[in-house]
Amino acid sequence: MDIKNLTVAVVYGGKSVEHEVSVHSAGDVCQILSSKCKVLPIFIDKKGRWFLQKKCGFASASDAQITALVGGSCPLRTLDGKGINVDVFFPVLHGTKGEDGVIQGLFEMTEIPYCGCGVLTSAAGMDKVISKTIAGVNGVPVLPHVGLSAGEKFESKLAEIKKLELPVFVKPVSLGSSVGVTKVKEWAQLEAAVNFAFKFDINIMIERGVDHAREIFCAVYGAGQNARVSPCGELIPNGREFFDYHSKYIDPEGCTVKVPAAVSAETEKAMREYSLTIFKSLRGDGLARVDFLLGRDGKFYFSEINTLPGLSNTSLFPQLWRAAGQDYGAVLEDIITAAVKRAQTLKKLQTDKD
Repeated sequence: MDIKNLTVAVVYGGKSVEHEVSVHSAGDVCQILSSKCKVLPIFIDKKGRWFLQKKCGFASASDAQITALVGGSCPLRTLDGKGINVDVFFPVLHGTKGEDGVIQGLFEMTEIPYCGCGVLTSAAGMDKVISKTIAGVNGVPVLPHVGLSAGEKFESKLAEIKKLELPVFVKPVSLGSSVGVTKVKEWAQLEAAVNFAFKFDINIMIERGVDHAREIFCAVYGAGQNARVSPCGELIPNGREFFDYHSKYIDPEGCTVKVPAAVSAETEKAMREYSLTIFKSLRGDGLARVDFLLGRDGKFYFSEINTLPGLSNTSLFPQLWRAAGQDYGAVLEDIITAAVKRAQTLKKLQTDKD
């Protein structure tokens, strides 16, 4: 499918602690797509307001505030009532209200094609407890963990938590980029770590750690039997105990990315197969990155699935596909084409019982 006649709205920013990461990703996506189709840069600020920009980036004086609409031929409109045509939405929104099924639900209501995973996949994938439960049911190895909800005292589950053994990681259930994550090496640190995680989410988890774990990942794109998985890559934190937000986005020397990862052929084969298993069991469609933790004993465990991974030129997702010999621009085209075809298929479904 040729996308040159399509108007693609790239949506980024958002009310999320991963706002800045999203804008960075979107800048490269807009630049790549600008030579392939008409691109509309749509910025959502931290207050949730939508703006049409002349150039992808953070807020500027020339931004025109717009409104998203449900129904009608134009899903976006300026404040003075002028309609804005969109053929495809391409969300590049990481974290809350972008990767968790919320924005996907809005796109579904507009009945405009959108790139990436749908409501169910996004919501289930974003929730680390639910995604691990589904992965485990499908035979993927996962680490033991204990969940806590807001208002629930960790002391009520302390005996269960201590069965996990130290070290443990305390993390928000529905955030990425290692936001709110603490490595607990002494039980005296647990309460502070729990309180810190609850600053970012109403549900958190305490998970048994894999000390000195290697972080291995695979990228997936496509859908169903046509889904493809990349070779494995590895993130190596430089001088920090685990790959936290500081290592990822603040310290330019915070990590080293190694693609392909230096793992055995057997481990690589298993991780790639499990990546597809997880993606398909969540009914994935579009793109994702699947992360694993590899211990010194050679055992590995599913860590999380990112249904809207970083998409900047230096992000892991494009690096993995380039290492596999894929042109990143062609991958983005395929993702847009898949979105259009999925929408066409859905429109053929009956909406009445007769």
